[in-house]
Amino acid sequence: MAREVANVWWAMFGFAVLVLLVVSGLWIHAMLRQPRETGAEQARRINRRWIIGGGIVLPSASIVALLAFGIPAGRSMLPLPIEGEQPLRVEVIGHQWWWEVRYPESGVVTANQFILPVGRPVDIEVTSADVIHSFWVPRLGGKLDMIPGRRNTLRLQAAEAGVFRGQCSEFCGTQHAHMVLHVEALKQDAFAGWIETRTDLSHQPAGGVAGQVFADRCGQCHRVAGVSDGNRAPDLSDLATRPTLGAGVIDNDAEGLRRWLREHQSLKHGIAMPSHDDLSDETLDQIADWLETLGPRTKQEQTRP
Repeated sequence: MAREVANVWWAMFGFAVLVLLVVSGLWIHAMLRQPRETGAEQARRINRRWIIGGGIVLPSASIVALLAFGIPAGRSMLPLPIEGEQPLRVEVIGHQWWWEVRYPESGVVTANQFILPVGRPVDIEVTSADVIHSFWVPRLGGKLDMIPGRRNTLRLQAAEAGVFRGQCSEFCGTQHAHMVLHVEALKQDAFAGWIETRTDLSHQPAGGVAGQVFADRCGQCHRVAGVSDGNRAPDLSDLATRPTLGAGVIDNDAEGLRRWLREHQSLKHGIAMPSHDDLSDETLDQIADWLETLGPRTKQEQTRP
């Protein structure tokens, strides 16, 4: 779809260049030609010719040509009925300033990452939990506004595997620029495996003081499968497998996770997550150690008692 949008843009650009050259040529011709006498009847014929040709025929032909390119591209983004394999339905909810991604068919929930299969249409139902956002993955297709209380649907399809950048394209507050979505297209088998490992996730609570702190504080907003049921902040059930933290603000590695727990308010000022200045570094390190285990388990681990 991004390719079709690009083709429309290049067609419009080429036509605009052609019009510019023709108009410039006529202007230069009018400036350089020698004046000549014309009768009243001939002047009327010339005027009619320019009005009909330049004012009716040329604009009409231009509009028809552009519509011939634009309508098929626009139709391809509409969630119209198709034959054969049906589109995968994915719900994407915009928050200040992060992305909630849900796969209703499997019950998988993740945050700040959108994984889709190659070669299969995906109907993305977008909405917002607070202000107006806009879903946009430039390499895959056009953008669509995310409006509170309303669901809009955008159909995308990845032609090949790869990693892409998604971005909120509607100003939504102080951290609008730091609302990045990690988008990855996987081959069909890899995507099925990704879904399978995240189905029916269940974790054990952290031990000691870290577990108590998480239950009293973090778990009130964050959900961790089998541990907490918070629904106001990103779901952390597969946190360890995500490439970034804070919707693209910092890399999700051992150093980045610990820095995020200590400095999130300065790294992404204005977020709802309160500071942890009253917690010791030892407690934060214990929480970080436990968060690093939050990921899908292998089939052997899932069957292990």
